[in-house]
Amino acid sequence: MATLKKAHQELYRRSPDETFSTLPDLISHCVQQKEQSNDLWKPPAQIVPDLSDGQFGLKLADDGAYHLNDWSFTQLCGLARVNKETVNRLSPETISRVFRETLPTGNKPLQLLASRNTVRSIHGVTYTRLWNADLLSVAHEFAGDFTPPQTADGGGTGLYAGEQDMFVFLIDPSGWTEINGQAFAPGCFLWNSEVGRRSVGVSTFWFQRICANHIVWDATEVVEFSRKHTANVHEALVEIRRTLERLVSSRDARRDGFARVMRKAMQERLGSDADEVLEVLGKSGVGRRLARQALDIAQEQGAFTIFSVVDALTRLAGSLPFAGERLQAEVKAASLLELVA
Repeated sequence: MATLKKAHQELYRRSPDETFSTLPDLISHCVQQKEQSNDLWKPPAQIVPDLSDGQFGLKLADDGAYHLNDWSFTQLCGLARVNKETVNRLSPETISRVFRETLPTGNKPLQLLASRNTVRSIHGVTYTRLWNADLLSVAHEFAGDFTPPQTADGGGTGLYAGEQDMFVFLIDPSGWTEINGQAFAPGCFLWNSEVGRRSVGVSTFWFQRICANHIVWDATEVVEFSRKHTANVHEALVEIRRTLERLVSSRDARRDGFARVMRKAMQERLGSDADEVLEVLGKSGVGRRLARQALDIAQEQGAFTIFSVVDALTRLAGSLPFAGERLQAEVKAASLLELVA
């Protein structure tokens, strides 16, 4: 089994303004961000370093002056092949002069993503954008009953979107089922960047426990898919849709199968009388004293069904003083369900 730390790593690098309480809140934010953003294709000659109110920015031909955020400034430094830390030590006038002399020239246009009067990102012609809102639309359609996990220490929710990227951690708290005799629930991670900070991708899994710092423990059936933001990046949505569909289908099949076992266990008797039930429990390794206590409880429910006996044994196991004894009793009780599996 695997220990998954993606959500844990995101938890400790996100500020409160990047954290969202609910999935609808995050979707609304991403839709609004998409609606307020525009792609501006400009040849290098029309991208002019500019000073406005003493601050460095860019003038984009007829589109006017734009500010830069930290990410787009980082990309601009990369295009000009200048060291960002060094440039940040210069005056705005000197910064403007540096970029006038170092930005690339030529005829190939650059793709600038602008929101209002701020440039969010700068890319060449090979970059293809995938909107966070489009990815979340797929998640909402095919995993709409999934929710964020419990709030982590420090207030992290597993739902994050910032200047550079987005990350989503979702689980199905009602999807618990048995895999090889152990309880698991389904979950997934989704990530993307509209500005080229990271790939787009999905990871689905079945887990046993999530701790307070969003580490996922004892994960199984981990499936991961990711793609870079190149020409065919929108095809990633098809694969992400399939991956989520497989997870949900597996959950439904397992949950339905477990429900069938429970229904059958509620109907089938473990024995016709107390002596016969005691014999079955003895063969399953249940001690005679514990077995008699379980029968007393089961008899109050009116019949010695497999479910009533398992339920009684599980309740008694919870009262045992030692963890090892409790675990052993719970395993023996659960093994009785194999009689109707």
